[in-house]
Amino acid sequence: MLIADILRRKGSNVVTIASDEPVSHMVASLAEHKIGALVVVDGGRTVGIVSERDVVRRLHRVGPGVLELPVSELMTTDVISCEPTDSVDQIGAAMTEKRIRHMPVLAKGELAGIVTIGDVVAARIADLEQTRGQLESYITQG
Repeated sequence: MLIADILRRKGSNVVTIASDEPVSHMVASLAEHKIGALVVVDGGRTVGIVSERDVVRRLHRVGPGVLELPVSELMTTDVISCEPTDSVDQIGAAMTEKRIRHMPVLAKGELAGIVTIGDVVAARIADLEQTRGQLESYITQG
């Protein structure tokens, strides 16, 4: 199974934010869309990713003033991404190893979607259920 298969099921819509937007706008967008991370895009280029975890960690250090900071102060700039042609198993392993829950999908350098660890787990479960069904069918017909 490929990352493209996940995107076909869930769609390619990605909620983004500019790096100069205040964290308060970021938090509002996370709440509005009921998501845990935003891809940071400037001039049509992916420049980072920022999550609710980033806000909580900075809030602990800085206090409520974090809401006035620009997203660029919190975002991760070393974005780990994948491509639609990557295997779900490989990306799941990378997400687990690197302890990341959201991964932008880039196709030829352009933002094509985002996958979460939940998407990867759901895809793996669906794949296992399909395999189980095929095995049961083979056993009962044999």
